[in-house]
Amino acid sequence: QLQFVESGGGSVQPGGSLRLSCAASGSTFDYLAIAWFRQAPAKEREGISCISSNGGKIYYADSVKGRFTMSRDSAGNTMYLQMNNLKPDDTATYYCAAQVTTGYSSWVSTNPNEYRYWGQGIPVTVSS
Repeated sequence: QLQFVESGGGSVQPGGSLRLSCAASGSTFDYLAIAWFRQAPAKEREGISCISSNGGKIYYADSVKGRFTMSRDSAGNTMYLQMNNLKPDDTATYYCAAQVTTGYSSWVSTNPNEYRYWGQGIPVTVSS
């Protein structure tokens, strides 16, 4: 069973930076599309960044474009979300997610229902 463990969250002042990590363990798959979601209190889970399994397509929500960068290591075992110039509106619980694709694919999605594997969630608070 593929599992993910997240780390790197916490509290930061507006304008600060954090780097979230999401490490995979258990079963491995060759073709994984990966994504980061976040959910603020009383709001729906929002897809903020995705990378296709072939690495050819990277998506960022307008709310984070230019400030957040998603990446994964060469072995594909860990994904990252570098968050710069954080704002109070970025306060949320952040989740990594993955979905197996059929071969290398350019598929990405911001629909949480289309991802099978999830991290446990990690809180990020941006406040002065």
